[in-house]
Amino acid sequence: MSDAELTVGVTGAVATVTIRNPGRRNAMTPAMWRRLPVLLDGLEADPAVRALVLTGADGAFCAGADLGDLDELLDANGDAGIAVAAEERLAAFAKPTVAAVQGPCVGGGCLLAVACDLRIVAPDARFGVPPARLGLVYPAPTTRRLTRLVGPSTAKFLLFTAELIDAERALRVGLADEVADDLTGRVAAITATIAARSQLSVAAAKEIVDDRAGPARIAWWHRKVQDSGEAREGVAAHQERRTPDFPWSPSAGH
Repeated sequence: MSDAELTVGVTGAVATVTIRNPGRRNAMTPAMWRRLPVLLDGLEADPAVRALVLTGADGAFCAGADLGDLDELLDANGDAGIAVAAEERLAAFAKPTVAAVQGPCVGGGCLLAVACDLRIVAPDARFGVPPARLGLVYPAPTTRRLTRLVGPSTAKFLLFTAELIDAERALRVGLADEVADDLTGRVAAITATIAARSQLSVAAAKEIVDDRAGPARIAWWHRKVQDSGEAREGVAAHQERRTPDFPWSPSAGH
């Protein structure tokens, strides 16, 4: 039996999905790629979950696809493959997502981190995109998402050279949002802050930033500000110098 698996834990309003594949630096097997969208569906539907952390076990984030299953990955039909499906589901997750990155974050691991909203990384984090070393063509959705994040020049450097970059360079080019000595503590603080904010504001912001909200949807969000009482509570709490008790939740309907 394989030890490779994805595990889920929920603490308060924050769910953590951990990538585990001992001995392979948490490389993703085909079964793990298929499992991730299923886990995300359940966590997205859970009204108690307000943020998601994706991380790796034992000091590594993810070394990419498990090349022991290369034939199955090559047969996965490029942009329609299981890794792209998992990445797209993660990118479309309706709640904020944070990649907590230690050690290697390479190939498929890098694409998962890029699909998250934020990337908080330890000083030992290393990022790389290795298809040019392996003779592969990176999927178009993945390539475009990486390019939107870091810009064409840095994306080409990563794709052309397959070289690893360290945490500080990742921070400079926009691949990382913050380098934290206490990764666990910093990620916990960020997700706790997000969970305490207006979930209406957070959900609307994510849709708009990700360009998933057309004019009708944006108008719907603005109506919700009035209909939900969210803004009234936020302003009242600010004036009264107390913690707001925001009434809206995704379970109220999108």
